[in-house]
Amino acid sequence: MPIYTVETTYHLPVYRRRNYEAATPEEACGLALDDEGWGDAEEDVDTSGETYVTGIWKGRNAALSGEEIAVPEDFGETVQRKADLFEALVAIVREPARPMGLSQYQFEHWLPRALSVLAKADAISSIPVSDRP
Repeated sequence: MPIYTVETTYHLPVYRRRNYEAATPEEACGLALDDEGWGDAEEDVDTSGETYVTGIWKGRNAALSGEEIAVPEDFGETVQRKADLFEALVAIVREPARPMGLSQYQFEHWLPRALSVLAKADAISSIPVSDRP
């Protein structure tokens, strides 16, 4: 049976709480984002993100040196999959929204693509990572 080296990742929230003197909430938020000092940061392990696959290679201990294999889409980070899908959904939904409408031919070309993208959207939003096969 083949051996694979699989790299998994999760996002660990790191936060800091600081005071900023500012005229508005927007200005305070801007100051906080521009503040590069993180020496007093805290890790929030209780709210870490999902675990997802970021790389897979054929072979034992083959990360970055073995034959890299494309990560199957279902094992990517859900939030990134949703972001990628958003662009496809907007493009598909925009087509029938054109002022002149769709011809029968255009509709027959559009409908299967729209249904495919919507099925992918349903799969992304309805299957928790822990329930994947």
